[in-house]
Amino acid sequence: MAGKTSEERIATGEKAITENRRARHDYHVEETFEAGMALVGTEVKSLREGLANLQDSWVKIEGEEALLVSAHISPFEKGNRFNHDPVRVRKLLLHKQEIRYLYGKVKQKGLTLIPLKMYFKKGRAKLLLALAKGKREHDKRDAIADREAQREIQRVQGARFKGR
Repeated sequence: MAGKTSEERIATGEKAITENRRARHDYHVEETFEAGMALVGTEVKSLREGLANLQDSWVKIEGEEALLVSAHISPFEKGNRFNHDPVRVRKLLLHKQEIRYLYGKVKQKGLTLIPLKMYFKKGRAKLLLALAKGKREHDKRDAIADREAQREIQRVQGARFKGR
């Protein structure tokens, strides 16, 4: 997903709704999966307006179902009595083999399932979820230091090229 240009995204019909930027800061992402979501009509209308938040949300597996917990999709403004609960548990649409694989990884290795991004692909709401391992505080500091060093290198190189 990350390597696609905007033209490739448009060609595949992908339109971003929201992204969980905090997830990559707090976790080491090991694998990603694309899942559909079982939504009600007013949720889809809210998503088309971009009214969603994945902050503090996570995925749990119960039985043979994957569930998105604590994701906030704002109520649709014109939804009246048919509106949805903003933080209800939503079922994710994955193949049974994928659910079993994810369940095994979560139980065996102590990994966590976190949502990274919500988007529309060919008119359908999709969720990019990741098998991830939590970062320790020193890992976060190292990542910040590396990012700052890269910025400094880019700044110095930019200044050098401008001087020519």
